[in-house]
Amino acid sequence: MATTLKQFVTQIQVEPESADKKKKIGIIGGTFNPPHVGHLIIAEQVADKLGLDKVYFMPNAKPPHVDTKEAIDPIDRARMVQAAIAGNSHFDIELLEVQRGGKSYSYNTMLQLTIEHPNYDYYFIIGGDEVAYLNTWYRIDDLLKLVKFVGVNRPGQSREAAYPVLWVDVPNLAISSTDIRQRIAHHKSVRYLVPDLVAAYIVENGLYLNDR
Repeated sequence: MATTLKQFVTQIQVEPESADKKKKIGIIGGTFNPPHVGHLIIAEQVADKLGLDKVYFMPNAKPPHVDTKEAIDPIDRARMVQAAIAGNSHFDIELLEVQRGGKSYSYNTMLQLTIEHPNYDYYFIIGGDEVAYLNTWYRIDDLLKLVKFVGVNRPGQSREAAYPVLWVDVPNLAISSTDIRQRIAHHKSVRYLVPDLVAAYIVENGLYLNDR
């Protein structure tokens, strides 16, 4: 029997929050279709260099910028995120957008999270190439009041930004979810591109075999 969203959510352990001091919390959102080692490296490097207490991986319910037929069920993607971050106590998962369903604006999501977690200072992690498009984001000026943007910079990328951005350099790994899906569809190895537990989940559930 397929796992329902409610059943999946109940499996996620919620840690009690301490009101003693503000916590520095990273948010890395995306489709994670599937999550790969590039996502993990980015989160680890940002957490280490900015001294974050935790990084939450936040899968979306419906990809805002890609053809929806390319994204598998959000529960599968959330389960793969859980598998990918297993064993790292500094990583966790945020299911707000999956629970809400549909397309989500970052402003609405972060407004709700800051209300629910007033003792968190949020660091919103985005690719360096996305920084140039921040002016197109919904209510960007209001979003900047809720989070600090972290731009993941790769060698040769510009650091010019029209908005305040904290820059973090990360290794330049040419790994993409699109390439991984195509490799799986053509029965090619994805070992070391995705964590072993993610690869096992993909095989067990027959994911991406028709993604040509």
